[in-house]
Amino acid sequence: MKKVFASFSIVALGLVFVACGGTKEQTAGKDNSWQKVEDAKKLTVATSGTLFPSSYYNDENKLTGYDVDVITEVAKRLDVDVEFKEYNVDGQITSVDKGESDLAANDFGLSGDRGKKFILSSPIKYSFDSMIVRKSDDSGIASLEDLKGKKAAGEPNTNYMKIAEKYGAKLVTYDNATNDQYLTDVANGRTDVILNDYYLQKMSVGALPDIPVKILENVYFNANFTGFLMKKDSVALSKKINETLKAMSDDGTMKKISEAYFQTDVSVEPKEKVTESVSAE
Repeated sequence: MKKVFASFSIVALGLVFVACGGTKEQTAGKDNSWQKVEDAKKLTVATSGTLFPSSYYNDENKLTGYDVDVITEVAKRLDVDVEFKEYNVDGQITSVDKGESDLAANDFGLSGDRGKKFILSSPIKYSFDSMIVRKSDDSGIASLEDLKGKKAAGEPNTNYMKIAEKYGAKLVTYDNATNDQYLTDVANGRTDVILNDYYLQKMSVGALPDIPVKILENVYFNANFTGFLMKKDSVALSKKINETLKAMSDDGTMKKISEAYFQTDVSVEPKEKVTESVSAE
């Protein structure tokens, strides 16, 4: 299975609905985001197909994953078809921005200036961040401060790479690479560390047990959540998505899908206490 690390840290963003003479979504210009989907009877979703376990191809060469299954169930309940378009991270964001896709489903959060142009659905996964290092020597890292001079692996322009750079790491960038490449490069010393989402890292390390890497214990930071990425003016669509996600949470569907991929319920806030908050700025 082809898999890749590609994710973003989160800045929580609230959705505001303004009432004036009755409930009405207020957006810049006419908001036809839901009408467009309803008329086409189709929800167009940007994703990667390479991010395990959020969006990837299984052994039967079928697109699957946590985000894929959740948005597929959302579309079913909204009585529309779902069409997936595959891009790298930057391509997904561009596709949504240009209106070529209605939303992106690929373990997305909001960071930096992205909140000026995009919104997230209600959270579908709560998590926190961690670091993958070599088993033999922890890559010489015991804290974020130890990233100085280390070689950090990741996709360009992600919040994780910005954090690594902020702490003085040397950046080694990849474009839609697979998890085995990422992990092997850490193991053989081509790189030293991968910053990313804890649950994605846990699943990836578990899927490739013969590669001598591990998640650095007790160095957890940036409690966060992810959801579906939409244009900021897609308020009507986001309202429909959020209503459906709530119904799925209430009837246990979110828990069921989550446990199928993560062996735990990531759709609710984790019990672990993560107090350290790290900005990429």
